[in-house]
Amino acid sequence: MKSVSDRRSFLTTTGCLATTAALSSGRQLIASDGGAGDPIGKAEHVIFLWLGGGASQIDTWDPKRVTKDGKKDPGSAYPAIDTAIEGVQVCEHLKQTADLFDRCVPVRTVNHDVIDEHAAASYRMHTGRATSGTIVYPSLGSAVSALKDTANDLVPSYVLVGNPSPARAPGFLGAQHGYVYLTETSSGPKGLTRPSRVEDDRHRRRMELLKRMRDQYVEKHAGDAAIADYVSATERGFRLAGPEFMKVFALDQEPDDLRESYGDEFGQRCLLARRLIERGTRFVEVSFNLNFKNGTGWDTHNEGHAKQHLLIQSLDQAFATLLTDLESKQLLNKTLLVISTEFGRPADFDAGGGRGHHGKAFSVLLAGGGLRTGQAVGTTDELGMNIADRPVSVPDLFATIFAGLGINPAEELYAGERPVPLTDGGQPITKLFG
Repeated sequence: MKSVSDRRSFLTTTGCLATTAALSSGRQLIASDGGAGDPIGKAEHVIFLWLGGGASQIDTWDPKRVTKDGKKDPGSAYPAIDTAIEGVQVCEHLKQTADLFDRCVPVRTVNHDVIDEHAAASYRMHTGRATSGTIVYPSLGSAVSALKDTANDLVPSYVLVGNPSPARAPGFLGAQHGYVYLTETSSGPKGLTRPSRVEDDRHRRRMELLKRMRDQYVEKHAGDAAIADYVSATERGFRLAGPEFMKVFALDQEPDDLRESYGDEFGQRCLLARRLIERGTRFVEVSFNLNFKNGTGWDTHNEGHAKQHLLIQSLDQAFATLLTDLESKQLLNKTLLVISTEFGRPADFDAGGGRGHHGKAFSVLLAGGGLRTGQAVGTTDELGMNIADRPVSVPDLFATIFAGLGINPAEELYAGERPVPLTDGGQPITKLFG
């Protein structure tokens, strides 16, 4: 994997500064009154595992009858196995996770109306809303950063382990709630690392010069909220260049057997996520967007479907280890785990032997976070194509995540003077609380 190495990366690794600072003017937060019976959880962190491309629900969390030929006969690609939740099965390639399913909640009836556009569906599953021509909505990670108090000023509140995109940006919340992004696990962002050729004295002189120039500019533009926000974010970036954040990347300090149990590079990203939340990061997204052993990743059109099981096995190993690792460190009840994707896949096959897109019914997995786990939410029909009971909209899913973090889903954000509900009318899944 290529590392983030050029000077321009400094802006993105310190929270999408240049592109989002101008959007932050006049933002406010205001809590609406919640009823006494509102479900409120106590999780403190989120690890959000993103299967970009569209993971097939019937080949993972919601298996159906197995296809007879993988061509004209619709159905799951793999046999199902029992799990630790009575009556709930998963695909045979999720063996390790199946034994730990009592820590999980498969939500099998998530749905939206985006079918053919990966970017639009990804935006929906990261912001909870469709794109708008009048407002740039914040991502889930940015909203969590804004609504949960900082746990440690020396580590970022929101980290993306993967490639950046508009769907993950802070929108009107501004630069200070943007992400720090990483493309490798062996070291921190190069934009936050001083080159070895720059000695301490030279670095000190640079910082003094920068401060003088910055102070003059801020004085000249006094009262400009966008500039103040930009300066605040850059100062935060310099704080993050310290050892508290950089030592997170010393994965070699972990026991060898634990590192090996996490598996490949995706697994190492999950291990890094655990180390980040240990030190106070509120929201970590780990994107499964590398090492496409099947040739296509989770976008399993055509030939990618034939080796989809390699991805599922990698996910199984990493996720099961993450669950037990968090549990052993007494962090599982404090950490809400989410495995999400932009949409599912239909039960029938395309001409190349793969599957198309399907947003009418697909699965998102929740785990830990103090939820009432060990149960499934919603059922689909015999081929996983339609919802049989308990539909869960994307706003409902987001409301459930916010409630799990102790955030009132009815809260409002402000984009300037415009009130923006935290979710688009979402209602938490109440049976997961209490």
